[in-house]
Amino acid sequence: MKISKMSIAVAMLLMGTCVVACGYAANETQQVQHEDSVSAVYTPTVYRSTGLDFTQAAESSVNAVVSIRTTTEVRNNGYSDPLFEFFFGPGMGQQRESRPQSGLGSGVIISSDGYIVTNNHVIKGADKLEITLNDKRTFNGVIVGADPTTDLALVKIEANNLPTVKFGNSDNLKIGEWVLAVGNPFGLTSTVTAGIVSAKARRIGGNMAQGQLDIEAFIQTDAAVNPGNSGGALVNTAGELVGINTAIYSQTGNYAGYSFAIPSSIVSKVITDLRQYGTVQRAVMGISFQEITSEFAKEKNLGVLEGVYVAEVLDRSAAMEAGVHVGDVIIAINGKKIVNGASLQEQIGRFNPGDKITVTLWRNNKKEEVQMTLKNSQGTTDVTNAVTFSTLGAAFKDLSNAQKRELNIRNGVEVAGLKNGKFKAAGIREGFVILEVNDNVIASVSDMENIFNRITQSGNSRKVMFITGIYPNGKLMYYAIDLAE
Repeated sequence: MKISKMSIAVAMLLMGTCVVACGYAANETQQVQHEDSVSAVYTPTVYRSTGLDFTQAAESSVNAVVSIRTTTEVRNNGYSDPLFEFFFGPGMGQQRESRPQSGLGSGVIISSDGYIVTNNHVIKGADKLEITLNDKRTFNGVIVGADPTTDLALVKIEANNLPTVKFGNSDNLKIGEWVLAVGNPFGLTSTVTAGIVSAKARRIGGNMAQGQLDIEAFIQTDAAVNPGNSGGALVNTAGELVGINTAIYSQTGNYAGYSFAIPSSIVSKVITDLRQYGTVQRAVMGISFQEITSEFAKEKNLGVLEGVYVAEVLDRSAAMEAGVHVGDVIIAINGKKIVNGASLQEQIGRFNPGDKITVTLWRNNKKEEVQMTLKNSQGTTDVTNAVTFSTLGAAFKDLSNAQKRELNIRNGVEVAGLKNGKFKAAGIREGFVILEVNDNVIASVSDMENIFNRITQSGNSRKVMFITGIYPNGKLMYYAIDLAE
């Protein structure tokens, strides 16, 4: 039977969506089929020893892998009360309905004081995180930061003296090397499976149906990974963390032979930035590139089949300043071979803006080296800080009962002062009363802070405040504040 490419789903191990994201909807039941023991014919199994002992690696990592249960309030518009709208205006009688939705995933403790790395798609949009350790202790988790570009997130629990897993070097992994996947598939805690590294710097495309995964350089293995494994550990035979399990290739949503993990070289960099700055310090070269095929190499008379072809060099970019030209082929970064676009992204993904690198080019059928100082997406080498509540540039004040009666409203927060910031840039003026943000009723300044934190820590690639409010003259206004800019 011929299987079309479209029938193969790239799965991000989070059940409840058609994309399999290694976590799953907790309220789904699982069916297990057993063979008929009476009619079954017994066939003895012959086991051949590999000469390897995985017990030490399993024991050293299983206690550092946690279960993450998420709860998300799914909100909808519900219905309108016509009588209330008659007295207080259009949209003011809207009744809100919500229902909780839960999911499960995994995480890895990386510091004894409670920092945990997991996948962004595990915690994305969650209102509550419940973290369960291997010894069955349970804690509430707080999202420190998330990076949709790499599908990584950092979570914190208030605990000390926790077991951790040591970071290994994913660069040293070899094709055919044994690895273990540790996680909680289908909610089955502390599960360990074994396999080998099938490929490195694998790009699986499709943006994982969960956001823009601009950096894809996965470790491909045949260790069994299923819904619930997302965010779990991929460890080598020494018990060192070499990857975070993230995705599977599947037609059914369950394991079908291949799984994919984010290399520890990327994980270490992203998590360090999230912990220190609250956001990732991402370096860029300022080029667009094209993968090289044999046909393309022949057409362009390149003379090489490995590397990436520079299709465009952006103005005032690091690449332009270093002297990179359209038609060059990037074949190495700091001496590490670049075989395709995924390996280029993996190498650049570990640097910060301002870092100096050596780029080896194939130009006019010979090697050339250029020195490059990487920049951020704004074209500078400045440190990028996470968006904080103060960046809104507004002072807020709870409404008095007299103000509520005057405006015929039951809730709201007044914009009592403005300075340069996102509110002023959006055109909001002093005296504006915020009624709702992203369909959440705002009744106090603490409500504003809570919804702001929820949006900025949600793990969504698009972080926007959709604000509904009213001015003292009774004019209803709507604003959209992009917090990612």
